[in-house]
Amino acid sequence: MLKDPFEWIDEAARLRADAGLVRALRPRAADDVLLDLASNDYLGLTRRPEVTAAAGEAAHRWGAGATGSRLVTGSTALHAELEAELARFCGFEAALVFSSGYAANLAALTALSAHGSLIVSDAGNHASIVDGCRLARAETAVVPHADPESVRKTLDAHPGRRALVVTDSVFSVDGDAAPLAALAAACRAHGAALVVDDAHGLGVLGDGGRGALHAAGLAGAADAVATMTLSKSLGSQGGAVLGPARVIAHLVNAARTFIFDTGLAPAAVGAALASLRLIGREPELADRARAVAATLHERLTDAGLTAARPDAAVVSVRAPSPESAVRWAADCRAAGLAVGCFRPPSVPDGISRIRLTARADLTDRQLDEAITTILRTAPGR
Repeated sequence: MLKDPFEWIDEAARLRADAGLVRALRPRAADDVLLDLASNDYLGLTRRPEVTAAAGEAAHRWGAGATGSRLVTGSTALHAELEAELARFCGFEAALVFSSGYAANLAALTALSAHGSLIVSDAGNHASIVDGCRLARAETAVVPHADPESVRKTLDAHPGRRALVVTDSVFSVDGDAAPLAALAAACRAHGAALVVDDAHGLGVLGDGGRGALHAAGLAGAADAVATMTLSKSLGSQGGAVLGPARVIAHLVNAARTFIFDTGLAPAAVGAALASLRLIGREPELADRARAVAATLHERLTDAGLTAARPDAAVVSVRAPSPESAVRWAADCRAAGLAVGCFRPPSVPDGISRIRLTARADLTDRQLDEAITTILRTAPGR
């Protein structure tokens, strides 16, 4: 009798269940009535009529799929239009659209490093950055979170070595912002490149939502590259890399997640382009998202909860234990409110939290309802 090659999965599943770490899909209905403070739809554009209409029009005109990789048949005039407008809006020379933000990070890190080079990565970086570092042929040095001095010391320990520093602009767990100006100074002292994942900054930070690099005066810099997703503030799907034109041209020729991946579907491209134009016309959306985050933080901490001060639109509220975080999120859901739940091993510091999305389209009444629910269901109350 042949041995079952997947027998080990049963034991892995048992251990996961014993640890209370089983993940499960929860399909939502199109008419879901939950008040959403769990998604990354920071500006509330996913269901804006202008955005959904643009998605439908793009699908009708260009087809349901891109039909191939970007270098074969998967590039449309719509892709080029989005790339040009995204680069112009964020202040960069050029942009390149990918099928996801994950793919964009893998592309930037693998194509802009080489065997024998050095990548310096923040300990709090997103999993896509971690995986990009693993796939790159470079040596990776992980430094303490948001610590420019550690970055400088690491670079100083490798004089003359080709290097790049990579960081999230806004970290998804606590919503704190990276010290980009100080990181850029450390990079320039060494001659290193700075790669910033602005997934949680685009649409929320910078003048009219132009992003964290724009806010830090780094947009368009010859030594800075931004990666981002189109699935958060732009309410669509996909990713992009922005930077100097020669960097983007290099990615077209060297980034495997661009060369060998099917292009982003036209509907997603059309939706992202419509959202980008909306943000340009309504710069107050970014202000509103930050104001909602500040209100959530102030009122929850005034009521005695412990929450990290938000630098963008993520508000993280601590829970006493992993079990209480899961129960808190479940109680919120039962009361009609969707919140995120972060717990070990997903959080490197071992601290469990519920994670709140401060959406620009939340009304004051919805904000009051959300705060009331969070406080009423908080552990120990």
